[in-house]
Amino acid sequence: MSEVKISAAQVNELRKATGAGMMDCKKALVEAGGDFDKAIDVLRKKGQKVAEKRADRDSSEGAAAIKINDDNTVGVAIVLGCETDFVGKNESFLALAAQFADIAINFDNKEDFLAADFGGMTVAEKLVEQTGVVGEKLEINAFEKLEAPYVGSYVHINKIGALVGLSEANEEVAKDVAMQVASMGATSLSYKDFDPAFVASETEARIAVIEKDNIELGRLGKTLKNVPQYISMSQLTPEVMAKAEEDAKAELKAEGKPEQIWDKILPGKMDRFVSDNTTLDQEQCLLDQRFIKDEKVTVEAYVASKNVSVTDFKRVSLG
Repeated sequence: MSEVKISAAQVNELRKATGAGMMDCKKALVEAGGDFDKAIDVLRKKGQKVAEKRADRDSSEGAAAIKINDDNTVGVAIVLGCETDFVGKNESFLALAAQFADIAINFDNKEDFLAADFGGMTVAEKLVEQTGVVGEKLEINAFEKLEAPYVGSYVHINKIGALVGLSEANEEVAKDVAMQVASMGATSLSYKDFDPAFVASETEARIAVIEKDNIELGRLGKTLKNVPQYISMSQLTPEVMAKAEEDAKAELKAEGKPEQIWDKILPGKMDRFVSDNTTLDQEQCLLDQRFIKDEKVTVEAYVASKNVSVTDFKRVSLG
């Protein structure tokens, strides 16, 4: 039986549809006897074989992609993972990530998204097909969706994607805060969202680390680190703040500072007390972080100065 003749136009059409190399497309068409749909199935089966072989590989490289609807009220952020940075930077790979994001915005969770249609196959099947094309394990490593009166975003060199929801439209603020999310990696919107048990556990752990460090610093004759009593504003009750103020006044008295000037000194001391005892908030709470464009103010103060508020945020990244 003679080999079916395959035209360059057929190869090119299959290549456009699948992204596979020209030789792979030609081989698939020959195997399928020139049948286009069967050739796609041949490539898909090849992808399945490659996927099985690479199932235990780490897909920690890749690209973050974001899609926001025309009304700026819904946004989705995904990470298309692969094995190497070389593939992750490839233009066709980035284009595929963008195509996936375009589909993802229509779904509320990763499972439904993976089951969605992608040119006659599911997204999950497309991932398998492209695993055969690329020769590396491909998978969706992150899926986050956000709805708000106004949604803005920021993508940092295709490695980190951030979505921010605002109470009303303000493109500049949305981008600024999204950059903050991408850069500083907050995990909560506010200290008010923390579980008390988590704060208690984290306090104990952090104090233990500092006390251990101080043993070594003391041995070396170096300045010891401050051991905080607290790490979150959620712990600074009115009683705690009142006690801190009493302690500050006692300190001023011991230093011989005239009582008539205490009102000028106390605000600074109380601000320092709050700063020293809210390290968890400053690290993990978006609104309580120092604004990266002006560290004199918090993110909350910055957005308030623009007469908007942050309703929510999402962040995705490689790894």
